[in-house]
Amino acid sequence: MRSEIVSVGDELLKGQRVNTNAAFMAEALAGIGVPVCRVVACSDDEAEIAAVFAESLERADMVLVTGGLGPTRDDRTKEAARHLLGRGLELSEEAFANVVSRAGKRGVEMTELLRDQAMVIEGSHVIANTKGTAAGMMLCCPDRFQNHFLVLMPGVPSEMKAMMELTVLPWLAALSDTVIRHTPIKTVGIGESTLAEMLVDIEDALPAGTTLAYLPHAAGVNLMISTLGCGQVEVERDNRTVVEAIVQRAGKFVYATKEVSLEATIGEMLTTRGMTVAVAESCTGGLVASRLTDVPGSSCYFLQGFVVYSNQAKERSLGVPGEIIDRFGAVSEEVARAMAVGCLEKSGADFALSTTGIAGPAGGSLEKPLGMLCLAIAKKTSGVMLSKTLFMHGDREMNKLRFSEAVLRELWEFLRLG
Repeated sequence: MRSEIVSVGDELLKGQRVNTNAAFMAEALAGIGVPVCRVVACSDDEAEIAAVFAESLERADMVLVTGGLGPTRDDRTKEAARHLLGRGLELSEEAFANVVSRAGKRGVEMTELLRDQAMVIEGSHVIANTKGTAAGMMLCCPDRFQNHFLVLMPGVPSEMKAMMELTVLPWLAALSDTVIRHTPIKTVGIGESTLAEMLVDIEDALPAGTTLAYLPHAAGVNLMISTLGCGQVEVERDNRTVVEAIVQRAGKFVYATKEVSLEATIGEMLTTRGMTVAVAESCTGGLVASRLTDVPGSSCYFLQGFVVYSNQAKERSLGVPGEIIDRFGAVSEEVARAMAVGCLEKSGADFALSTTGIAGPAGGSLEKPLGMLCLAIAKKTSGVMLSKTLFMHGDREMNKLRFSEAVLRELWEFLRLG
């Protein structure tokens, strides 16, 4: 079964809104063995919507649509679909009861526009809207479109997600005769081209139905191993074989083979060891602490953070000697080590991380260019374990993210080896 996703709305084409609906739907469909072959965004123009529907229905067994089912004049999806299929509208008693109930609970007067939310295309299987008023519709499109299906859902994410989870996905799962297995491989400390060169022979020998995708991001690169087939056992076997081969080859860069962040992985490692961490940050401005505390349950291992942006703050809050700052400069491994030691003493944590650097766009020099980071990690039982100077390339926001990734990567590496 082949599917396509159509997202309707001028706001998507103008960059006013990110198309999160398509991402959710594609992932959900993959989970039930229905591959998405194309994602299209189109305007609110009725003729354009109809043209996109016709083109997608010619190719795909299943076309899933979000957007354009609301009560305003720019919501033209329903009209475009019914004219394309040559069908009229009819009132869905179930959908109308939902509209009346929601209007009553909000104390809103029933209007013709609200009643229109319960009008559906003739021959539809109505999808109940448990989060709003616009009814969803599943339509079989015979004759011209070879019995392919058109599924219409609202563009409001909460309404679309409820329809997908409660109605559309169970229905499609029963129709699908394929199985898909996706396994992410999360890496750290290696670039995309280097990783690709390392895996050339594995990629050349992928089993039939298996693909390897490189997913670079601001702080590194991840992989996605996807296997499509008809037998659950065979699909699982082929997918696992490739994953194991990659982990064996690139194991020292792999921190997970599931959907989990680096900070969550570190949190699990600290929790298992019964250890705690604190951070002292200058150039990252609290981002390392924020990432560590984004993880539920982080209070078990995260003690505190210091944001010491100025030299005075480094001296006052962490006891960094002023003569070290004067001699080596605030951005130096010497200061990073002093920050880590001070953080360790003040917090009582098992580990202390520190960052000092030049995020940009100003402040660099020939000796200390933009993107320079000095980091250190101190351990309670042995003082400073390591310090490093690294160089990044990016704007201020990207450099800060990469700085935070670098110090977390070093902590992960230490925990992995220790």
